[in-house]
Amino acid sequence: QVQLVESGGGSVQAGGSLRLSCVASAGYTYSMAWFRQAPDKEREGVAAMIVRETRTSYADSVKGRFTISRDNAVKTLYLQMNSLKPEDAGMYYCAADASQYGLGTGAYKYWGQGNQVTVSS
Repeated sequence: QVQLVESGGGSVQAGGSLRLSCVASAGYTYSMAWFRQAPDKEREGVAAMIVRETRTSYADSVKGRFTISRDNAVKTLYLQMNSLKPEDAGMYYCAADASQYGLGTGAYKYWGQGNQVTVSS
C-alpha cells in the first residue's frame, strides 16, 4: 500500500510560482502524476512521469510553465509551477500507480489528500 502526503500549496498572485511536493511511503511506484480539480469541474491530469525514466507528459495548458520531477533518494515528487494563471487554481492531487501511466485518472490507484492552490488576478 502506497501512501502519498502532499505539501506546498497556497496562495499566489498571477505570474507567481509555487512548488508542490508529494512524499511516497514504502511501496513500489512505477508512475506518479499530478492532477487538479477546480470547483464544479472534473479532475484533470496536469503532469505525469515514469519514476525511473525520463519520460514525462504534460497537459497542453501547462506546457512550458510547469515541471514535474522526482528525487528518488527521498521518494518525493515535485511540481514546479511558474507563471501561474487564475485558471490554474484548484485542488491539486498527487497520484501513483504500480503499472500504469498517463494523464487519465483511471491510471492511478493511489491518491494523496489534495492541496489547495489559489491564484489571484
